[in-house]
Amino acid sequence: MTNRMAAATAAPPEAPLDCPLCPRLVAYREENAALEPHWHNAPVDSFGDPDAELLIVGLAPGRTGANQTGRPFTGDWAGDLLYATLDRFGLSEGEYDARPDDGLVLKRTMITNAVRCVPPQNKPVGAECANCRPFLASRIAHLPNLKAMIALGRIAHENTLRALGLKPGPFKFAHGAEHRLDGPNGPLALFDSYHCSRYNTNTGRLTEPMFHDVFEKALGRL
Repeated sequence: MTNRMAAATAAPPEAPLDCPLCPRLVAYREENAALEPHWHNAPVDSFGDPDAELLIVGLAPGRTGANQTGRPFTGDWAGDLLYATLDRFGLSEGEYDARPDDGLVLKRTMITNAVRCVPPQNKPVGAECANCRPFLASRIAHLPNLKAMIALGRIAHENTLRALGLKPGPFKFAHGAEHRLDGPNGPLALFDSYHCSRYNTNTGRLTEPMFHDVFEKALGRL
């Protein structure tokens, strides 16, 4: 483990609900709380099996998705595709109903985000990614059975590598790519996918078969 990663893993795996690290995101949280006081409007915790072998890393909560519901990828189009895919591959039990009390349980899998607070226009800036990275590093370190990760999009890919104390340069992002890495608890395989956003699926950049193919590859490493 690098010195930088060792320092990062001193953080808890989940951000405090009143996390003050990113002034722009705090202001946006407060703005949303004023408009929608019954929403979650706070950092969104990871969701899934604490003994997970597979970690899925997204970008950040969506304003009307996880920022509303308090569960990653819950309440937006990206979640519809992601949770249907988890069900297809036997990685969940129960029925996804786009709400945190639907009773859904993940098996061997956990979902997290590189940035835990909703950013304006769904675009966190570099400093916000850096501020949140210790939580991601700690989340990875707190999964002792972890064997594979799927990064949804380039920003998730780069932040996952940096959370492991690695520079992204030697590990080029490409849909379907596999990267062999050293993790805090042993060897890891990192798989890249285009983000399962409505934009990517509507434009055909990402199709269901393409998304399923990444999961098939990742499951082959478990």
